[in-house]
Amino acid sequence: MPVSYEWRGPFENAEVNRLHAEAFETRFYSDDEWNWIDLLAKHSLGWVVARDDKRLVGFVNVLWDGFTHAWIQDTMVANADRKRGIGTQMVEIARSECQKSGCEWLHVDFDDHLGKFYFQSCGFTPTSAGLIRLT
Repeated sequence: MPVSYEWRGPFENAEVNRLHAEAFETRFYSDDEWNWIDLLAKHSLGWVVARDDKRLVGFVNVLWDGFTHAWIQDTMVANADRKRGIGTQMVEIARSECQKSGCEWLHVDFDDHLGKFYFQSCGFTPTSAGLIRLT
């Protein structure tokens, strides 16, 4: 069955927390610890949900400043479903929806090993940026 994608698609906290634990090799957070539904309602322009039948195989969050800048955050694809173009398609949907919302810039930051994905597959341009570690 082909993967279906939906901008601002429905999801359950537990399934995103499971995908997050797998994608980022971290522990599973409970709904009380990490409530995606509440957080996205407060801070996000939108998100993309990718499903293979009913199974969540991908998710990406898009934060924004409410005006011209948006940020890709937490791009996640299930390990078994990588290399199928799911991440690239989710970022493309996010890009398109950001344009429709009037955003002029779409930002992303990532670990070095993801450079090929974001620069070659998704079309981002390398830029200078800064970061301060807070913890």
